[in-house]
Amino acid sequence: MKVIFHNDFYQVYTADPAAAPGRMESVIDVIEKKVKLIDAVPASIEYITAVHSQKHIEHVRASGLYDISALAAGGAMQAAEIGLNEPSFALIRPPGHHASSDSAWGFCYFNNMSVALESLKRKGKINSAYVLDFDLHYGDGNVNILGDTDYVTVHNIDSHDRRAYLREVENEMNDCKEDIIGISAGFDNHREDWGGVMKTEDYEEIGRMVRAAAERNNGGCFGILEGGYNHDVLGYNVMALIKGMSEK
Repeated sequence: MKVIFHNDFYQVYTADPAAAPGRMESVIDVIEKKVKLIDAVPASIEYITAVHSQKHIEHVRASGLYDISALAAGGAMQAAEIGLNEPSFALIRPPGHHASSDSAWGFCYFNNMSVALESLKRKGKINSAYVLDFDLHYGDGNVNILGDTDYVTVHNIDSHDRRAYLREVENEMNDCKEDIIGISAGFDNHREDWGGVMKTEDYEEIGRMVRAAAERNNGGCFGILEGGYNHDVLGYNVMALIKGMSEK
């Protein structure tokens, strides 16, 4: 699988857990010999302004976080473009699913998923999209930006029981008919992370279900990194999702 990454994502840009030292290394160490790494390219301002207000963009710029946030958004765009033809994953940070048009919290600055999907829509490459957000925390930014559009369905997994969680994903994927599926992939609901629910192999199963739905729809799929903070397991969880998405 093609994975979008950049060495700049190694930098510790703030003091929050998403920017913690060693977080990206913990994933690269596990996946680098099993995937094709592609350098991320920053999103141009036109695609960022498509989903964020000028006031918010200037706030991010004044915080000294514009460059790294634009790079993450650009990586998500690349993953979405590749995802039209083959499954892909954006190993990026800062995360984005808590970023709304005019505000952000939860370690997020720009909404990477929204920038990616809106860019595809504006280019005429999709008519519809589905966002599966399985992060421990509700992706309010995804909902606030994409939920009111006429082309995106956003679903946050709400189950707190492992088996019910997987059934919920299965039911959603069985009903999914959109052109592309974007996964806001937060791994903080793992049993050795903050949520304490999921097993590593569950992410592989989710990847398989997403891939199967995309193939049934003659569409595409991609994932982007959101949460996940236990460096001892994060790389293996990301690899499990990648394996599920890439293997038939």
